Amino acid sequence: MELQVPGHTVLSVVVGSRAYGLETESSDVDRRGVFVAPTPLFWRLDKPPTHVEGPMPEQFSWEIERFCVLALQANPTVLECLWSPIVEHSGPLGDGLLAIRQAFLSRKAERTFAGYADEQLRRLGSLDSPDGDVRPRKMAMHMIRLLLSGLHLARHGEPLVRVDAHRDRLLAVRRGDLDWPEVRRWRDELAAQIAEVGSVLPERPDRDTVEDFLITARRSSL
Repeated sequence: MELQVPGHTVLSVVVGSRAYGLETESSDVDRRGVFVAPTPLFWRLDKPPTHVEGPMPEQFSWEIERFCVLALQANPTVLECLWSPIVEHSGPLGDGLLAIRQAFLSRKAERTFAGYADEQLRRLGSLDSPDGDVRPRKMAMHMIRLLLSGLHLARHGEPLVRVDAHRDRLLAVRRGDLDWPEVRRWRDELAAQIAEVGSVLPERPDRDTVEDFLITARRSSL
């Protein structure tokens, strides 16, 4: 039995700049998806893939178990798929996955969003010495976006994907219209708020709910 991923896709969403509300005329359409491999494939020595690329450009999909593991680990990229405002396809299992999305969240999510932002900052180096290329400015924009999402998580219990209220200022970071000391101040203010705010999220994710869902998915794919 061969695995044809498009035929087994249960959820497909648009992520990236178009989901964030930060698209420009040159923005790609970034798609992420979840597929369910037929359960009998797991009985073989050669297991089905945990992820695949394509078939469309800028498209990437996870097998449902791998997706659930990463979401429980509070991977920001994966969690944002569950809150994307642009859902292109959702079958019964995709609807079920979206219905339990809160089960994946815990206070660890705030730390991972802030941690990813810190990683962006380390890759940028000193914000006082900007590069003339657009790439560092784009990284700085996403660093701020991740911190905004982490703060929203702590305050409201879900990530902030669409950032319309901050669009103009974030795009100013990308264009280089906001000077680097001001970007740093914005970053420091958000990081301080995340550290100080009282989180509404539970200490741990609801693994039992996620596991029950995964068992249902496997049984439905026999």
